[in-house]
Amino acid sequence: MKLPQKLDHFGLRFGTNYFLYFAIFGIASPYLQIMLRRLGYSPSAVGLFLGLFELTGIVGPIISAQKADKAGHFKPFLFFSSGLILAGLAILVSIRNPFATVLGICLLSLGLKTPTSIMDASLLKAIEKPRPAGKRKLDYGMVRSTGSFGFIMVTLIVQIIPGFSGSSPLLMAMWMGIITIAYLLSLFLLPEMGTGRVEGQSKKKLDLSWIDSTFIIGLLVILLGRLAISAVGSFFSLYLTEYLGWNAVGAMWAVSSTAEVPMMIYARKFIKKWSPMRGVAIASVALVVRLLIYAAFPSKGGAIVGQMLHSLCYGLFLP
Repeated sequence: MKLPQKLDHFGLRFGTNYFLYFAIFGIASPYLQIMLRRLGYSPSAVGLFLGLFELTGIVGPIISAQKADKAGHFKPFLFFSSGLILAGLAILVSIRNPFATVLGICLLSLGLKTPTSIMDASLLKAIEKPRPAGKRKLDYGMVRSTGSFGFIMVTLIVQIIPGFSGSSPLLMAMWMGIITIAYLLSLFLLPEMGTGRVEGQSKKKLDLSWIDSTFIIGLLVILLGRLAISAVGSFFSLYLTEYLGWNAVGAMWAVSSTAEVPMMIYARKFIKKWSPMRGVAIASVALVVRLLIYAAFPSKGGAIVGQMLHSLCYGLFLP
């Protein structure tokens, strides 16, 4: 697909894709837990479903990213993941059955979480690719932050729609589906950065000598951090609406996403000056403080301060 000259720019093409991809999360992250409650499930059942959502979202992308890298083509996996999102939403709101809900949650998780690793891999390949003279090298944090803007825009829009947080799961799913279709169409703009599969290539012996104790400990810390932050993603919206009685779901999620943008842009400089694991350590301490604030200061002020710490818990942690 040949692009107009003014659009033929890696930063704009990747940025558009990230913007629309994370716009889907602008409804999925704040409102999926509310959708499940509206479907009649108890808070404990919502926790189990979203725990499964997170678990599937960790394991699934690892497998899919490996297969995409082996195949040498990223975009088919991204198109397929869009279909999984739409299928998961359809099953979730049309069949009121716990087994169907599990299936819908798993499909939705695979569809939502798979593109992150594949798009990041594609972006990193684009960053490594030599640029023409006069063209600036792509900055990961800058491009990635366009996704935060997509998230913020959607959360603020649905916040000002009267009664959105109290609307039916079907209506929420419809809006999520519309944004997913827009994201799917944006994939035609995304350059294919895969290397292409080379047939008949000799197999090399797998070298695992680079895996040492530092790597294992680091991986464990990162895994625990991801599991801890999932508590926020699973229960924060219900914490606001049912515990604090505050109908500000979209606004509070917009606060957290806004807070992450400056740190995500700065993270590259931090990592070069210090180290990735020092960043992970700071983010982990910030996450402990954040969860304690929610528990010890259950108020509007506590919720706002906790969401501001997202700048460290995610804005620094992710890069």
